[in-house]
Amino acid sequence: MRILLTALIFVGGLFYLVTGLGFLVDPVNSGATFGLGASGPDGLATMRADMTAFFLVAGACMLFGAWRRNGDVLLVPAALFGIALLGRVVSVAADGTEPGFWLPMAAEAITVIVLLVASRILPHPAT
Repeated sequence: MRILLTALIFVGGLFYLVTGLGFLVDPVNSGATFGLGASGPDGLATMRADMTAFFLVAGACMLFGAWRRNGDVLLVPAALFGIALLGRVVSVAADGTEPGFWLPMAAEAITVIVLLVASRILPHPAT
């Protein structure tokens, strides 16, 4: 079970790390994938800063937590994706849905579940 969770987290961490780098290098195309568009240099800077930070921090924590088998570190990306999922739930309630709205929600929910389970199974450093 530990090996499977570690592998899932490592692959997910790599995916999110690449996603973050995509926003840093090419925010226009990466943003379009997420339904985002920039209205000028300020919008591009915001996408580069915020989306890159979100995905790089989440991916790096996932990779580090999987590599070190440290359950505590996995709580950081679990919180990030949990809050993102909450935002999507609020958006569905407030704004309604579009075709394919469930796919990012499912990815975030699966990520949160895997990270929370792994945070309980993988060891925690002694304090």
